[in-house]
Amino acid sequence: MLHFVPDSPWSIMALVLCFVLVCVFEFANGFHDTANAVASVIYTNSLKPRTAVIWSGLMNLLGVLLGGIAVAYTLVELLPADVMSPPNGAPAIPMLVALFGTALIWNIATWWLGIPNSSSHCVIGALIGIAIEDAFVHARALGPSVEWGQIFKVLKTLAISPAIGFLGAFILYLLMRSVIRKPELYTPPTQGEKPNSIVKALLIATCTLVSFSHGSNDGQKSIGLIMLTIIGIMPASFALNPDAPIHYEQLHQDVQSARPLITIYGNHSFRQEQLAAVDRLSSATEQNATPSLVRGDIYEILSALRSVADNPAIDPSEAKQAKSIANHLRPAVEYAPVWVRVLSALCLGLGTMIGYRRIVQTLGEGIGKKHLTPAQGAVSEVFGAGLIMSAGYTGLAVSTTHIITSGVAGTMVASGSGINPKMLLKIALAWIITLPVTISLAAFLFYVFI
Repeated sequence: MLHFVPDSPWSIMALVLCFVLVCVFEFANGFHDTANAVASVIYTNSLKPRTAVIWSGLMNLLGVLLGGIAVAYTLVELLPADVMSPPNGAPAIPMLVALFGTALIWNIATWWLGIPNSSSHCVIGALIGIAIEDAFVHARALGPSVEWGQIFKVLKTLAISPAIGFLGAFILYLLMRSVIRKPELYTPPTQGEKPNSIVKALLIATCTLVSFSHGSNDGQKSIGLIMLTIIGIMPASFALNPDAPIHYEQLHQDVQSARPLITIYGNHSFRQEQLAAVDRLSSATEQNATPSLVRGDIYEILSALRSVADNPAIDPSEAKQAKSIANHLRPAVEYAPVWVRVLSALCLGLGTMIGYRRIVQTLGEGIGKKHLTPAQGAVSEVFGAGLIMSAGYTGLAVSTTHIITSGVAGTMVASGSGINPKMLLKIALAWIITLPVTISLAAFLFYVFI
C-alpha cells in the first residue's frame, strides 16, 4: 500500500475505507465504553433503555465538544513521525488499516463475549505494535526508535487508574452507607420495579456525569484517528490548522532555537532526519510550502523536542525551553474541527443504542455474587466520572471501562456481597492479554499491508 500514488484512485479508495473503519471503530467503542454510563440507570429501571442511551449520547456529545483535544493527540504521538507523515508525502494507509482492523477485531470479539474490555486498551496496543513494526521495517533498534517515554506515560495511567477506581469507590461506598440510611439504595432491584424519585434522580445524575466525562476523555481518542484519516484524504485542506495559520517568521525562530537542543540532547537515531526538517522549515515560506510536508516536518521537530525534554542530562531551563517551543508549534498541526468532534460523539451514541445490553448485564449481574444495587451503581459512577474528567482535561488517556468496572468491584467488596470469581478471572484475562494480542496483530497487519 505504500506504493499507492498519492491522490490516485486506489489511494483515495483506501483512505475512504479507513474513514469508514474509524467510524465503525467508534461505533463499536459505544458497545463497550458508553454502556458503562447507562448500566446502572437501565439496570435499576430508572430510565427506559432508549431514553437512557439518547440522553447519554447527548452528554457524550457535550463532553466531546467541551473536552478539548489533549487526549486525542497524546495517543497520536505514540506513533513515530515518519509513520504519521511519510517523507515522500504518501498517505499512511498501512498504518490506518492495521490500526482500525486490530482495534475492531478485538473490540467486537470481547463485546460478543460480554466482557467489558477497554477500547482505549485496544487502540494503545495497536499503536505500539505499529511503532515496533515500523522500527523493524527500517532496521532500527527498538530502544531509540519507539516513543517509549510517551508509551510508558500512557500505560502507567492505564494501569494505575483501575486500582484508584477500586479503592476510591470502596471508600466512597462505605462513607455513603454510614451517612445515608435509605434501605432502597442498598437493595438490588426486582424485575420491573421502578425506584423512588430520589434514587431515580441520583442515578440519572450519575449517568449524566459518566456520559459527559466519557465524551471528554474517550470521545477524544477517535478524534485524533479521524484527523489522521481526513488529513490523508485531503492534505491540502486539513494538514495544517486553518484557524491557526503559520506565521513563518515565528516558525523560523522556533526551529532555529530548537536546533542546538536537538544537536546536543536529541535522539541520535533520528538526529539527521530531524535536523533536515529544521533546515526545510527554516526556508519554508507561505508561497513555497506544501502543507503535508510542513506538517510532517513539524511532527519531526515535536518528536525531537520530546526526546530533548526527557533527556536526563538536560538542564531544567533548556527542558523548559524545549517544551515552550513545542507549545508554539503544536497548534498548527494538533486541532480538530467541530464536525469531527460531532461525528465522534454521534458514532459513540449510536453504538451505545445498538450494543449496550451485553455489557449492562455483565455489570449488573456478573461482577458481584449479588446483583448491582442503586448505591453501588451511583458510587462507582460518581467517583469514576470525577477521575475520568480530570484525566480528560490534563491529557491523560484512561479507560472508562477499567475505571467503572473496577469501581463496581470495589463497591461489591465494600458491601460484603463479594465478587464473582469466574467473571473477575474472565475480565482480568481479557485485560492482561489485550496488549500482547493487539500489539502482535497490529504489527502483523502493518507488515502485510506495507
